[in-house]
Amino acid sequence: MDVSGKVVLVTGANGGIGWALVNELLERGAAKVYAAARNIEAVAQMAKFDPGHVVALRIDVTHETSVATAAAQCQDVDLLINNAGVNHCKSLLDPEGLETARQEIKVNYLGTLSMCRAFAPVVAARRGAIANVCSILGLVNLPVNGTYSASKAAGHSLLQGVRAELASRGVKVYGVYPGPVDTRMTAGQEMDKATPEQVAKMILDGIAKDEEYIFPDAMSQDVYRGLLNAPREVEQQFGAMLP
Repeated sequence: MDVSGKVVLVTGANGGIGWALVNELLERGAAKVYAAARNIEAVAQMAKFDPGHVVALRIDVTHETSVATAAAQCQDVDLLINNAGVNHCKSLLDPEGLETARQEIKVNYLGTLSMCRAFAPVVAARRGAIANVCSILGLVNLPVNGTYSASKAAGHSLLQGVRAELASRGVKVYGVYPGPVDTRMTAGQEMDKATPEQVAKMILDGIAKDEEYIFPDAMSQDVYRGLLNAPREVEQQFGAMLP
C-alpha cells in the first residue's frame, strides 16, 4: 500500500514508534493521520503541529466502548496501525509476574484484537489494510521479559488468524516484529537499539512493498534468520540471557 493520499490511524501515537510513524506518514503524503492514545493530551500537540492532517483521538484499547466509539467516528480509515503496547519487563516466575502478565495480555493481545474486530468492517469497505506491531520476542521468549514475550506470542497468533479471516474481504494484514528500539519502553536497558525513526521508515517501506512479515531493524532480521535455520539454538541463546 502506498500511504500517499490515504487516511491512517495509529494507536499508541504518544510513544516513540507511534510518534515516528505519524511523522513518517506525513512525510509520505498521508491525507490524514489519526494520532490515537489513551490520554488525548499526549497527542494533542501533534494535532497542533499539523492541524490540517493530524487529528488527535482518544482510544483506550482495553475498553470496548472506547474502541467502538472511535470506529464509529473514523469511517474513513484506509490503514490501521495497531501500535499500542506495554512491557513491564518481568519474568514469568517473578513475584509480580502473574499481574503483569494480565496487564500485558489486556493491552498487547486483547486490545489489539478489539481494534481489529472494530475496524475490520471499516478497512474492508475501503479495501484497506491493518498492520499490527508485534515483537521479535513474540517469536522467541526472552525470560527477563517473559510475560511480555508471551503476550506478543499471542499477538503473533492473532495476526495469523485475522489475516486468514480478512483475506476474502480484500484486507491485507501486516505483521511488524521489531527488536529493541530506543523508546521509553527500553529505557535503562543496555543494548544496541534501533531508533524509532529508522523503525517507522522500515515499517512503511515494508507495507509499500506488500511484505506480510516486516522485520524493521538489524537485530530482528538476524533473529528471524536464526529462527528459520536453527530455532532451538536461538531459543537457547535467548534463554541464557538471565540476570
